[in-house]
Amino acid sequence: MTFNENADISGGKASRRGGGRGMKIGGGAGGGAVLIAIVVLLVQHFTGVDVSGVAGGLTGLQGQQIDTSGDEALSCTAAEANTDANCRIQGAAALLQDYWAGEVRGYTDPQGIVIFDQSTNTGCGAASTDMGPFYCPNDQTIYIDPAFYDELAQQFGDDAGALAQLYVIGHEWGHHVQNITGTMRGKNLSATGPASDSVRLELQADCYAGAWLGDATTETDENGEHYLKPITKDQITDALNAAAAVGDDHIQQTTQGQVNPEGFTHGTSAERQKWFNTGLAGSPASCQTFGIPASQLG
Repeated sequence: MTFNENADISGGKASRRGGGRGMKIGGGAGGGAVLIAIVVLLVQHFTGVDVSGVAGGLTGLQGQQIDTSGDEALSCTAAEANTDANCRIQGAAALLQDYWAGEVRGYTDPQGIVIFDQSTNTGCGAASTDMGPFYCPNDQTIYIDPAFYDELAQQFGDDAGALAQLYVIGHEWGHHVQNITGTMRGKNLSATGPASDSVRLELQADCYAGAWLGDATTETDENGEHYLKPITKDQITDALNAAAAVGDDHIQQTTQGQVNPEGFTHGTSAERQKWFNTGLAGSPASCQTFGIPASQLG
């Protein structure tokens, strides 16, 4: 996945907090971390929208004012987005803003994407690197520590790292769409199981990410320049492999040695791939994970 170097990504709402570092993409990402560690990082990324309970990492800041005075807005070129993870995040934001503005009536962007280093305060509480990227409904902001992408690249390779990064951001942005359109309202996010509200929300966010990526290569900036060069089949395959890696069944089998469907919160590997593909081949209107029988989720 490559940005068109002539594209204008300056409109992407992304900022760096607390001196967050950039991470070069490619060039020696190999070496392979232990698979189980990477799977844990991946599932921590794909947290549910009720982030107040994730890993015990969010504590006591709900409703408090977050100091954003030190945030530094990114100002990247599309060429830089091809080599620097922070700039790639800004590029993804530019595309997502344009895409969802055309898909949802009365759409409003998230407050932005905040790139942080190790830990930060959010509208949902104190967050750390260990949690991975997540969306906070309380302040309508996506939070990312790019160190997460090091592990992603080690597991899936340079090309997969590039496209999977957009998949990650598209998934979290999908939670914002669910938030502003009222999909989250009244859902039981504490329940688990193969047909739970949490699973349906996560599968829909996967579908939204697929719908956006399916359209991404057609999106153009204000000057008519395409943001992205064509995405290859191999890159799509790698993104699907990443989706499979964060399926509840795969994670449970890897970490516990057995699968317990009643503990599902995000959907199986097959379901996550199915709904990503559903979006990829369709549109957000295809992402109807609510109001259908559990048998149709997989």
